[in-house]
Amino acid sequence: MPGGIKELLINVIYIEMKAFKAYDIRGVYPGDWSKEDAYKIGYFLPRLLKTQKVLVGRDIRLSSDEIFEYLSKGITDSGADVIDMGLSTTPMVYWATVRLGLDASVQITASHNPKGHNGIKVSTRGAMPVGFDTGLNKIQQWMEEEECSPSEKPGKIRNIDLSSEYLHFMDAKAPDLEGLKIAVDCSNGMVGMFIRSLLGDDQIYINEKPDGNFPGHDPNPLNPKNIVQLAQVVRENKCDLGVIFDGDADRVMFVDEEGKFISPDIMIAVLGIKFLDGRKDVRVLQDIRTSKSVGEYLVKMGAEMHTWRVGRAFAVPRLKELKGLYGGELAGHYYFEEFNYSDSGILASLYVLEVLGGVIRKGQTVSSLIRSISQYANSGEKNYIVDDKDTAMQKVLEEVCKFETPEKTFDFDGYRLEFPDWWFNIRPSNTEPYLRFLAEAKNEALLGEKVKMIESVLKANSQV
Repeated sequence: MPGGIKELLINVIYIEMKAFKAYDIRGVYPGDWSKEDAYKIGYFLPRLLKTQKVLVGRDIRLSSDEIFEYLSKGITDSGADVIDMGLSTTPMVYWATVRLGLDASVQITASHNPKGHNGIKVSTRGAMPVGFDTGLNKIQQWMEEEECSPSEKPGKIRNIDLSSEYLHFMDAKAPDLEGLKIAVDCSNGMVGMFIRSLLGDDQIYINEKPDGNFPGHDPNPLNPKNIVQLAQVVRENKCDLGVIFDGDADRVMFVDEEGKFISPDIMIAVLGIKFLDGRKDVRVLQDIRTSKSVGEYLVKMGAEMHTWRVGRAFAVPRLKELKGLYGGELAGHYYFEEFNYSDSGILASLYVLEVLGGVIRKGQTVSSLIRSISQYANSGEKNYIVDDKDTAMQKVLEEVCKFETPEKTFDFDGYRLEFPDWWFNIRPSNTEPYLRFLAEAKNEALLGEKVKMIESVLKANSQV
């Protein structure tokens, strides 16, 4: 460590950060948070999770090494040890947390955010997530109110390499892809460490090398412009489908044989083809934005559907509480009981490819399967910056309920109101300064009518 850092860190004055979110710590680095903040987070983390060992992994982002240095210095100055996993996918850190029986782990990553961002995802025993309401708020408070006094017996850093064991674990789940042509966009993220070994050299890979500059495109598959390259490769090479991962490999999304993006919530239904065959009363978790098509499709197969809040910090404990088999989100996270209720982009991709491989070998296309599941016109999620999120939501509810009474209302994570022929969700983002809105209806005409009505209210309260 460069000289003078110890003195700088001991006496650092904490400036309130913008980086503490509902699910994790994330933002522009440096800017929303700093290396001094990383030190303090590391210093207080062992106290929060009552442990003397913290597992730490990191992604390929350009600032990850610096954050690791300062975070680890904070951990060891508290008297706890660091177990350094080196470069890792986020799900690999979840897996290793359970594999090693540890009470604390950290992944240094900003997931799908642009290259100038970085962050920290914290987990505790069983890879259960630690969000703002379950501990990060205490760290924030301690950072504001307390100084860091290095222990007289500092902890140590030791390295561990679990890559081969993790690959072996995943390889046992790998499907038979004989006869399939798949295009895989690694987004220059961490999935490039493993995916070729799992899917084989016969597939087409783009943006495969992990690179913190993300030269191919930003590692956010939900942004339509980041799908363009994959869609083109699928069409030009006449692939059966395309797969795209985000930066830390906890999310995965798909395009069909025409290069058309498949809404990630529909894949919750596709996964049911694997998990629900012949089984009854299986609990499946979906987030509040999920298409009605998913539940209607899976209930016929014996699923018991449960709807809950958006985000890993909420989904993982809820799925565990339900003793559910699996779950998913519109954002491309998929959670599995057998993976300690955690999300894994790679594991989800292996299961989806197993299902789609069977479909394709029977002569059916991916697009035809998706059409058989998806029965509604969908607006996609839209974002609005508003002066007062709560007031804007209430005005929307008042306007809609002037004309109709909902059959079903969900009042967590914003609101989801369901009517006979349409429904909508409006919710404040937990990670960005947006009010998010999504609607779905039986046909395009009805959808257009309802979206126009609600957007008129939102635009009247919008800053842009």
